[in-house]
Amino acid sequence: MKSDYQVVVIGGGVVGASVLYHLAKLGWTDVCLIERSVLTAGSSWHAAGGIHALNADPNMAALQAYTIDLLAEIEKESGQSIGLHMTGGVTVASAPARWEWLQSAYRTFQTIGIDDCYLMTPAEIREKCPIMDTTGVLGGLWADREGYLDTTGTVLAYAKSARQLGAEVIEHNKVESLSQQADGSWNVITEQGQVHTEHVVNAGGLWAKQVGRMVGLDLPVSPLEHHYLLTETIPEVEAMDFELPMTVDLEGFTYMRQAQNGVLVGIYETNYQHWNIDGAPWDYGIELIQENTDRIADELEMAFNRYPVLNDVGVKNWVNGAFTFSPDGNPLVGPVSGTPNYWLACGVMAGFLQGGGVGKTLAEWMIHGETEADAWPMDIARYGDFTSNREYIRQTTGQFYSRRFVMTYPNEQLPAGRPLRKTPAYDAMTTAGAQWGCSWGLEVPLVFAPPGFSETPSLNRSNAFPLVAEECAAVREGVGLLDISGFSRYEVSGANAEAWLDRLMASRLPPAGRARLAPMLAPSGRLKGDLTIINWGEGNWWIMGSYYLRNWHMRWFQDHLEDGVTVRDISDATIGFGLAGPGSRDVLAGLTHQDVSHDAFGFMGCQELDVGLIRSKVVRLSVCGELGYEVNCSALEHTALREILLEAGRDQGIREFGFYAMNALRLEKSFGIWSAEFTQDRTPAMTGMDRWVDWTKTDFIGRDAALEAREKDSALQLSLIHI
Repeated sequence: MKSDYQVVVIGGGVVGASVLYHLAKLGWTDVCLIERSVLTAGSSWHAAGGIHALNADPNMAALQAYTIDLLAEIEKESGQSIGLHMTGGVTVASAPARWEWLQSAYRTFQTIGIDDCYLMTPAEIREKCPIMDTTGVLGGLWADREGYLDTTGTVLAYAKSARQLGAEVIEHNKVESLSQQADGSWNVITEQGQVHTEHVVNAGGLWAKQVGRMVGLDLPVSPLEHHYLLTETIPEVEAMDFELPMTVDLEGFTYMRQAQNGVLVGIYETNYQHWNIDGAPWDYGIELIQENTDRIADELEMAFNRYPVLNDVGVKNWVNGAFTFSPDGNPLVGPVSGTPNYWLACGVMAGFLQGGGVGKTLAEWMIHGETEADAWPMDIARYGDFTSNREYIRQTTGQFYSRRFVMTYPNEQLPAGRPLRKTPAYDAMTTAGAQWGCSWGLEVPLVFAPPGFSETPSLNRSNAFPLVAEECAAVREGVGLLDISGFSRYEVSGANAEAWLDRLMASRLPPAGRARLAPMLAPSGRLKGDLTIINWGEGNWWIMGSYYLRNWHMRWFQDHLEDGVTVRDISDATIGFGLAGPGSRDVLAGLTHQDVSHDAFGFMGCQELDVGLIRSKVVRLSVCGELGYEVNCSALEHTALREILLEAGRDQGIREFGFYAMNALRLEKSFGIWSAEFTQDRTPAMTGMDRWVDWTKTDFIGRDAALEAREKDSALQLSLIHI
């Protein structure tokens, strides 16, 4: 072990080994991995080793596809057998809704270039998997790139390939503590002595929480128990001249693969069990947890019915091991805001399926400053401090585990960890019929409905559609009221605020009393945000954006902060309501002595107005694309502001509307938003956002790269429109 490295990776599971390999592959070879025990000691050694293509999130499906394609390459490079069995796999559905969902997933796969999959009939499924009883099965989704591997061999292959590229692996050396130096580098204190490094990567797996606490970070992850069984030899399997495919039974909450001449059956039970919710003990290693067959009895019964041969053979081994889960099941990857040069690669519950993609993503991020693909689904910034609450972690990780094989419909609202953040007018809006969704812990109104209404999740048109249509009509023809607390607000001030904003944003800055849409770019010229800049005058600026991107944007602001600039997140202290529709000006005019005519208060103008009893900061704009005003107030004035606006709009037939209607209205006006039409893997020209870029400015982040891509990406956009 040397005394100095460029990167120290903590954790010797499949994710840590993958990070090490990808760092070395991309050119950073002065890197080492430190493992407290031996490689694989933790979750990796007892993992079932299944690999499958299906993921409801297209980004995660692409990440899994990369990992699967990498496996054979790793084996060849290292010379280490990984025991790869590409048997293919099928996911089966017995309920009409899940069969419909599988068909939709198939189309999604096609759109992202995964073309080695197809839909199957029950007869075709039985041909591929003769031991399956297909009674009640409606169909399945086949994928060529599915199967299983040897978990230990795979970790060793990543590590050996990394060593061949110049990286170092150090086992039997527990990391005791971390100490950051004034220059942002780290001293890593281990059992074998102190190591200095520029970067630290937390790939701690079951111990990720402890490695996070070394730097004052309480990560939203928790281990949960997971069972699978291995059978004795099954004569029907032994007699086959081909290998069984990987199978997933969605209704049965089970997966199955061949294991020598028997099978392995794994269970994602609804009656889940956390294990050491605060992180594994340091002395835990290559060990298992006592199985609890009573807790999984219902799922076992369904498995034995689906695969009747299980009734005729014994169970050779039970495996009950712990895996680490995040609230939404996706990994925690990327830099930690406020802790320079500390990186995460943990919470990867499907390490052998996603580990390759996680390693590639993090290595790109560390070396190049950004990732090739959109990393938002894994970015630690998608979580706020509130997600570190122990009860929140317990509820949300358990919910994900129990729904591992349960489809989630578009717009379906899940209950765990809710309600948490509620605006002051929440109760009043609930009484008025608000149906609630959740954005970064904040309850936001989706639609307003009559008493007794409940939205039924569906892949088809929602039963909320007529209500949303009525809200849209009210906004187009009269005036609507929208709670805009679910927007983020950042206050920017200081002597250098204007110059800093001018470099940070690709747009021209608005003069005092005006607002402007502002794309924010990465050095590569790709989008980092679609924001609104508001100039209140006298050096007081606001940036407004999406509420759920608060940590993400603040991390970017802080990474590029300069002397003489202060950025303050005021999103919870300053909230408000939006008026939208042709009647909105009349409502506002009836509440203020100030002139709000078009000439006095034009489009994208901003003023401080007395709105009834409330001194408000008002901006004339609307995401809906109609005449509109965003009225901002303090959180303590939220309820009163709603009452004032509703009373003033009574004669105009004012109607509250939710985010469903807002999304419908903005789409009709071709107004894009982040994470839908705009993502960080796209340039301004791909999205039409280049119209807001001030190409005459010579000094803003990403200018040269965006300008170079403009002609090519504009042509791409035009071709897509033509299609």
